[in-house]
Amino acid sequence: MKIGLYFGSFNPIHVGHLIIANHFQQFTDLDQVWFVVSPQNPLKKKSSLANEYDRLEMVELAINDYPNLRVSNIEFSLPKPSYTIDTLIHLKEKYADYEFALIMGSDNLEGISKWKNADILLRDYNFYVYPRPGYLPKEEFNNVTIVEAPLMEISSTFIRSAIKENKNIKPMLPPKVWEYLDGSNVYRSL
Repeated sequence: MKIGLYFGSFNPIHVGHLIIANHFQQFTDLDQVWFVVSPQNPLKKKSSLANEYDRLEMVELAINDYPNLRVSNIEFSLPKPSYTIDTLIHLKEKYADYEFALIMGSDNLEGISKWKNADILLRDYNFYVYPRPGYLPKEEFNNVTIVEAPLMEISSTFIRSAIKENKNIKPMLPPKVWEYLDGSNVYRSL
């Protein structure tokens, strides 16, 4: 089975994440897409993150109706911050028969040289990359496939800010995630 790994903080998950994941599962050779919820990305500030279990729960709620989308908490048991190469090693040990590929935006590909063991990642794994506004791949890599996916300009940062300002962002969130956040303090207190 070929699994696309969609790493992220999902802080919170929004409809843009779902559209991208579903697109990759439906329009590429990926059998499933797994949302890998990162407790702490080494390139992001921890202070802006909601509790990892709240974020995991929101992803589970968001993908409940998508049979080929899954959520993984594998990084919850790994040392923090989370590094993609370490996660991939653990996933390969746990699921030896699966083939894993990484799903990312072109903005992340542009900064991949900063990642731990980037050379090994680019040598040993396939990457499925979707375009992000303002980011075009500057160099070509052998294992990188650019996939024409819908361009989404929704950001979790914008959503968190709007929640603090009591704005109605209901259309940007999967319905069950909206219900989870509505009236909670998950992002109002960060």
